[in-house]
Amino acid sequence: MRITSALIDPALLDLPWSVPLAEWPPDKLVALPQGISRHIVRFVRLDGTVYAVKEIGERVADREYDLLRTLERLDFPSVRAVAVVADRESPDGEPLDPALITRHLQFSLPYRALFSHTLRPDTLNRLLDALAVLLVRAHLAGFFWGDCSLSNALFRRDAGAFAAYLVDAETSALRPTLSDGQRNEDLEIARVNIFGEALDLAAGEMLHPSVDPEQVADDVIDRYRGLWHEITYEQVVGRDDRHHLEKRMRRLNELGFDVAEVSMALADGGEAYAVRPKVVDAGYHSRRLLRLTGLDSEENQARQLLNDLDAYRAETDLTDEAQAAHRWLTEVFEPVVRAVPPDMRGKLEPPELFVQVAKHRWWLSEEAGRDVGLARAVESFLGEVLVHRPDEQAVLPSEELTDD
Repeated sequence: MRITSALIDPALLDLPWSVPLAEWPPDKLVALPQGISRHIVRFVRLDGTVYAVKEIGERVADREYDLLRTLERLDFPSVRAVAVVADRESPDGEPLDPALITRHLQFSLPYRALFSHTLRPDTLNRLLDALAVLLVRAHLAGFFWGDCSLSNALFRRDAGAFAAYLVDAETSALRPTLSDGQRNEDLEIARVNIFGEALDLAAGEMLHPSVDPEQVADDVIDRYRGLWHEITYEQVVGRDDRHHLEKRMRRLNELGFDVAEVSMALADGGEAYAVRPKVVDAGYHSRRLLRLTGLDSEENQARQLLNDLDAYRAETDLTDEAQAAHRWLTEVFEPVVRAVPPDMRGKLEPPELFVQVAKHRWWLSEEAGRDVGLARAVESFLGEVLVHRPDEQAVLPSEELTDD
């Protein structure tokens, strides 16, 4: 047996690698929802960490491992590759397929799992928005997915919205840039895959009758095209209308995208500029939060946490941003997280917990007609809301996903 890994959990060595994955004993496995796969996939829990193990050909396994490692370095939202286990043999010397090991994304579920249940319109819209953003981010990075589908994308909470993550990169390729033809090919693959899976769910009576499979597939592509246009279109501004350019930069930041540089050329006989921003990555707010506080969060979570930080800074009259961030972290954020009893800490990840507490505080304050304060909100949220939630660290039940 040969293992390729940048960092491996020694406990992985104790798994029954001489046995085909389909025959692994139940005591080694964790039952988690998963999408459709061309290969056998199993989940295992070792020392509190859940891994996904997929049997696949060696060449494809090595290629997918390298791609996922590259995406991790690019800070792209995807599962993290852990190892490739090759040269496997059964006790009688029969060769077994190599296995690709990835780390399971906590607090996440496949898109297909959510579409298998009743979806409210606003929940569906947030899911489709997140998938469109994932495709835009992939194409901005020069990443051709080649197999976007409801099974190959994960979602997790992001402050009332959802963030999408790539799972499968078997058919993917990473290039410096993608041509319009390559992008359109990837979009058509996504449209056909999403339409097909939605039809499959409908045929199995697992899709709500109000959800139109074709409309779902078309909506993802339409949302993608609208966002791609906003990010890449060339804008003509007058020499004295620079504020329009500044407004566009702010609008892109609000969408969560960073602008690395702006290309400008004279237009209209020298009376105006043709401006095209170069958007290099998403995560504007999450990177700012990480820089200020060290907290790693989703984009919408970061936006709301930063709003709370800015409000704290205004209330305390702290002019130094770094000092304000440190005090907010130690005096506001961390006490909320520490207030959660150990047996309930798997229900929500800390950034989402804080966002939900802040929202609960707003509801309580509206009912009381005054600000009830953070301490009262935390006490109420823990005793009246969080205690009744299931443990999201392993699985997100459908009834919880439709909550605002």
